[in-house]
Amino acid sequence: MRLKISLLKEPKHRELVSCVGWTTAEELYSCSDDHQIVKWNLLTSETSQIVKLPDDIYPIDLHWFPKSLGTKKQTQAESFVLTSSDGKFHLISKLGRVEKSVEAHCGAVLAGRWNYEGTALVTVGEDGQIKIWSKTGMLRSTLAQQGTPVYSVAWGPDSEKVLYTAGKQLIIKPLQPNAKVLQVWDSYGRPLYSSQPHEHPITSVAWAPDGELFAVGSFHTLRLCDKTGWSYALEKPNTGSIFNIAWSIDGTQVAGACGNGHVVFAHVIEQRWEWKNFQVTLTKRRTMQVHNVLNDAVDLLEFRDRVIKASLNYAHLVVSTSLQCYVFSTKNWNTPLIFDLKEGTVSLILQAERHFLLVDGGGIYLYSYEGRFLSAPKFPGMRTDILNAQTVSLSNDTIAIKDKADEKIIFLFEASTGKPLGDGKLLSHKNEIVEIALDQKGLTNDRKIAFIDKNRDLYITSVKRFGKEEQIIKLGTMVHTLAWSDTCNILCGLQDTRFTVWYYPNTVYVDRDILPKTLYERDASEFSKNPRIVSFVGNQVTVRRADGSLVHISISPYPAILHEYVSSSKWEDAVRLCRFVKEQTIWACLAAMAVANQDMTTAEIAYAAIGEIDKVQYINSIKNLPSKESKMAHMLMFSGNIQEAEIVLLQAGLVYQAIQININLYNWERALELAVKYKTHVDTVLAYRQKFLETFGKQETNKRYLQYAEGLQIDWEKIKAKIEMEITKERERSSSSQPSKNFSLKH
Repeated sequence: MRLKISLLKEPKHRELVSCVGWTTAEELYSCSDDHQIVKWNLLTSETSQIVKLPDDIYPIDLHWFPKSLGTKKQTQAESFVLTSSDGKFHLISKLGRVEKSVEAHCGAVLAGRWNYEGTALVTVGEDGQIKIWSKTGMLRSTLAQQGTPVYSVAWGPDSEKVLYTAGKQLIIKPLQPNAKVLQVWDSYGRPLYSSQPHEHPITSVAWAPDGELFAVGSFHTLRLCDKTGWSYALEKPNTGSIFNIAWSIDGTQVAGACGNGHVVFAHVIEQRWEWKNFQVTLTKRRTMQVHNVLNDAVDLLEFRDRVIKASLNYAHLVVSTSLQCYVFSTKNWNTPLIFDLKEGTVSLILQAERHFLLVDGGGIYLYSYEGRFLSAPKFPGMRTDILNAQTVSLSNDTIAIKDKADEKIIFLFEASTGKPLGDGKLLSHKNEIVEIALDQKGLTNDRKIAFIDKNRDLYITSVKRFGKEEQIIKLGTMVHTLAWSDTCNILCGLQDTRFTVWYYPNTVYVDRDILPKTLYERDASEFSKNPRIVSFVGNQVTVRRADGSLVHISISPYPAILHEYVSSSKWEDAVRLCRFVKEQTIWACLAAMAVANQDMTTAEIAYAAIGEIDKVQYINSIKNLPSKESKMAHMLMFSGNIQEAEIVLLQAGLVYQAIQININLYNWERALELAVKYKTHVDTVLAYRQKFLETFGKQETNKRYLQYAEGLQIDWEKIKAKIEMEITKERERSSSSQPSKNFSLKH
């Protein structure tokens, strides 16, 4: 990736240019110390003077009124705020008429910014004050008073707090009175990146709209950086110092306000996307080159408009231009599917195996690879402009979106309809969530979501069962980045100084004891600080190091083959694979997979191979149970799913067995509750309770047990006869049906 610089031979301004701002992706306004505001048309390469300011007004900062409010178009006439050295800010229409000038600060007004809704304006000045104004220019409050000038300011994404500079500190100040003030670098107080000192003072920085890139301006210097800080490109245009940088709305180009009167334009080109043996490069604004490294074939893709976003995955290239979306198959680059975009500029493209997601200023849209519109999920307070690949995830059947208003919440939607999953409950966590990722394969009922919270703990939960607090289970700590494989449900992550692969994350729901045996770990100190996982395709993981270089890690292909065998119920092939590989990790994965799929024979073999003899004995005892419902219930108990085991037995009419599992687990309250409810085996529960208390030399204190034990004589012979009768009835009923050696119960 690099910047293609465009600079006129002669400057359009006679003095230094102090600020620039885009109205559209092809139109820019610039303000200069020569008191002129000039409009630039990039399509026609024409410039025109919009307004000549009074000689005592020296402009400092410019910010356009927001064009859209979430998913609603702004109807207010286009205008901008201009701050100046005379202590005023000016509200100016697009046609150049000064609508209002407001006395704001003692000394220069150094910056002014509209909030995202366009309902408030914040200004900062040389007097150290931070002030909030209405959109018509009425003073609402003085938010803070510093002893030194405040040079820049920004709104928080919810417009409820303001970030401003104070000497060497950045300060987050909520609008609410007496709210806690944070001196920070990110919203959790951590520095994200610090560069080496530059040759000249840094005079401007600006983030791209999608937050993936930022630009840095200095004397004769324009640099393009990744969000983690490393440099993509360094250009040395003849500009003097670049005092202000503005990104176009679509994030494809930047404009810089130059000290020598120039306005410099730079277009982002040579972006690259890779998938398996294909490499796609944006060579010009409207041209892509596809390189197949297997046969060295090269294809050129030409577009009517400039390319804004692209994504290459699952054998498809999805490209959005300013007006259209193109879908290419890697099998045929000549005939793309083309459809018009609904509205706005696409800011994010996510792909799954069956469909892809587009995010723009108007909403979130799901399309099939045939171009058919599928759904458009919505939720209260949705802000599409702040969604990114860490806060949105897509699978074949589910869309997950992290809520920005409450970062502890994840919204879950059915992909095909866009409706909230299940009864509309939200996935809620105890801490703020940083990154989310859905697994990609398997059935909808098995769909899992992994997420990292602000403490860098990694959790996993089922999207169908997230209502149960205990089902959100911690997988790891100090996890900085994660990714699911695109071919099977294998999860990888970078944990502190280790690269970890969870070959079968579902083990936490099946047998948490053997989870450590299903992991692959290796030292990751070579990746240095703040590496990120770029992709996990097949058995190859690509990691971007802090210096921008890519490192490829290959993991064992056998776990993926094992996943494939198990998904096809090829248990004998799975056992043969494990015997061939002779690794404890693979055997442990097979053990957990067999339990999850209720294949007891395979589970017994796999547990024996990893030396879990007590579990082999338990599984063997389950095989001798009289009915398939009993077997199913005890396998659920093996996995710790006591409540589900009880439900299975009760639905099958095996009330005694449901009571007995609670007795075995010393769930005395529940055992008596069931016995009373179904009017059976009350004496059995009381007898076992009495025996339990006698063993430990205790007296009965439970009021309910005292109530039912009053006047009841315990007759063990009678109780044993009743139990024997229950077992005989179960065995007879089972033999009259068609027993199955293996049966399936999905979690």
